[in-house]
Amino acid sequence: MSFAVVVLAAGKGTRMKSALPKVLHPLLGRPLVEYAARAALDAGAERVVVVVGHGAEEVSAALEPLGVRTALQAEQLGTAHALASAREALSDWEGPVVVTMGDAPLISAGTLAGLAQAVPTGGGMAMLTFEPDDPAQYGRVIRDAAGRVDRVVEYKDASSEERAVREVNAGVYAFDAHVWDYLSEIGRDNAAGEYYLPDLIGVYQQHGLEVRAFKASDPTELLAVNDRAQLAAVERVLLERLRAHWMREGVRMVMPETVYLEPTVELAPDVTLEPGVMLKGATRVGEGASVGAFSVISDSELAPGTEVRSHSVLEGARLAAGAVAGPFARLRPGAVLEANAFVGNFVEVKKSRLGPGVKAGHLAYLGDAEVGAGTNVGAGTITANYDGVKKHPTIIGPRAFIGSNSVLIAPVRIGAEATVAAGSAINQDVPAGALGIARARQRNLEGWAERRTRASNSQKDGTRMEGETT
Repeated sequence: MSFAVVVLAAGKGTRMKSALPKVLHPLLGRPLVEYAARAALDAGAERVVVVVGHGAEEVSAALEPLGVRTALQAEQLGTAHALASAREALSDWEGPVVVTMGDAPLISAGTLAGLAQAVPTGGGMAMLTFEPDDPAQYGRVIRDAAGRVDRVVEYKDASSEERAVREVNAGVYAFDAHVWDYLSEIGRDNAAGEYYLPDLIGVYQQHGLEVRAFKASDPTELLAVNDRAQLAAVERVLLERLRAHWMREGVRMVMPETVYLEPTVELAPDVTLEPGVMLKGATRVGEGASVGAFSVISDSELAPGTEVRSHSVLEGARLAAGAVAGPFARLRPGAVLEANAFVGNFVEVKKSRLGPGVKAGHLAYLGDAEVGAGTNVGAGTITANYDGVKKHPTIIGPRAFIGSNSVLIAPVRIGAEATVAAGSAINQDVPAGALGIARARQRNLEGWAERRTRASNSQKDGTRMEGETT
């Protein structure tokens, strides 16, 4: 069945108390409105139009990668007025139109498709309903003896008997092609002076057309976001769904309630995630890999059998099979650890490739470097890659040994099986198999401690040591 979807996303969201438009607030790495647009696309909608208003340019830019259309509601005069703003974008559309909310990210594609199919064939509309645990102030859906929708009564206008009804209006609708004409029959004689979509229920009934109710099977789908507390509540639901999904797929989560992950993350069976792990963006974790407690990984790829130890931060990094990072490692964009390479605590790697079996155990910075297979990088090693204007490369051959507390001043090459003596500041190439030493010759001053003590004492009593002048 062909249908279009209109997503209402023009409101400012004053209760968010933010300069950022409400529908752009991030939810698991995506703008809030993207969830509604994606659900519409996944439901099979042939046309998707997002009505924008507050922050229109920003919202339109955020949606551009999805290929959906946008329509501007220049003045926010209610939900029916917002739908009318989409008329031009759907001027040649003659099928059902589903209207959903840009701040309701949990509505599923299946629910939208089911609502579209509920529109009566001969003309009419369908409304999404649900039964929350606490109906609170929702408008009650009153049905007739045959079970058809008779009317929707707002809570403040409902009798005690009507308030006892648990089925409520979700504010999501599907209309036939007559909706564009019927919108002109809605007035705004209300306290807010706005045009409201629920008023179309009465308009359709006045035209003798059926109004059907389509009940959502999961009430949590209808959770909307109006403030930051509700945003957090929705995020909890999404996280619970994601965790449950991946655990069913064979992922082990230790204390799963503490694990954060985004919908774009991919996990293989037998992955282990320890407490406090955060996985973001286009991160992929291969079979049997493990991520230690409180590690944060973004846009990175971990091959099968890799290990990221606790408190490590990875951004745009790639680890080949058997590679180990951490604890307390930082791998910045462009960091590549090949098979069985190891970087330990307080090692930072940026735009560098560490070959198979490379070891950098602790306290090192490797930037803009190529490190050959089997090389050992000592503690305190720095590749000085930046001269204040440009970045320069450091090339280290296979099986080299870089002594502790060495500075490799780029551009520089260290040959295969070469050794850099500890404490050296290397600014010239070291040939293959050679020993590079760049440090001052050691001098031992005999009796230094005794002379220093005598000097200190003489200053205290005002006397001068032999050879002193005034």
